[in-house]
Amino acid sequence: MSAEDLEKYETEMELQLYREYRDVVGLFTYVVETERRFYLTNTVDLQVRSTDNGETFFEVTMQDAWVWDMYRPARFVKNVRVVTFKDVNIEELAKSDLELPNG
Repeated sequence: MSAEDLEKYETEMELQLYREYRDVVGLFTYVVETERRFYLTNTVDLQVRSTDNGETFFEVTMQDAWVWDMYRPARFVKNVRVVTFKDVNIEELAKSDLELPNG
């Protein structure tokens, strides 16, 4: 496979992923972004934890989530648990945010 073929394949995969996102985003209430992944979910729980030496980390649990990852064969996940020392962003989607421009 040439570099051009690989680039074309990745571009097609990204477009397919975007189309899937567009189709499912209206089913979810929250967007959760971690340093490694982007999720859509209706149920999210964030717990702030501390290690014995005083470092703070975050534990995020989600049920029935959709994950933005073009390399996963199945993007719907029943249970997700993320433990991270990095930032976690959780946003509630407004229904007006879900309307995509025509085109």
